[in-house]
Amino acid sequence: MDERKLFELLGYVKVSINRTKTLKTIGTDLKMPSEIAREADIRTSQASGSLADLKKQGLVVCVNEEVRKGRLYKCTDIGLEIIKYL
Repeated sequence: MDERKLFELLGYVKVSINRTKTLKTIGTDLKMPSEIAREADIRTSQASGSLADLKKQGLVVCVNEEVRKGRLYKCTDIGLEIIKYL
């Protein structure tokens, strides 16, 4: 990824405290939205909204999309790169 795109994504994450907290909370783990919310001290709805935003940008992925409850999210390689700057 070129540096310009990296910094564009970094700005996108940093402009929202909830996106920043969500991404940092996941880190190198697999986490459910409820775990993210609890650890980041935000509402589950805020964590879910942030996850949707981060997913659209390719920073996180859901590893078990087919389940209704207990969805697990992890950072992509780009997401992990962004965390280094947070």
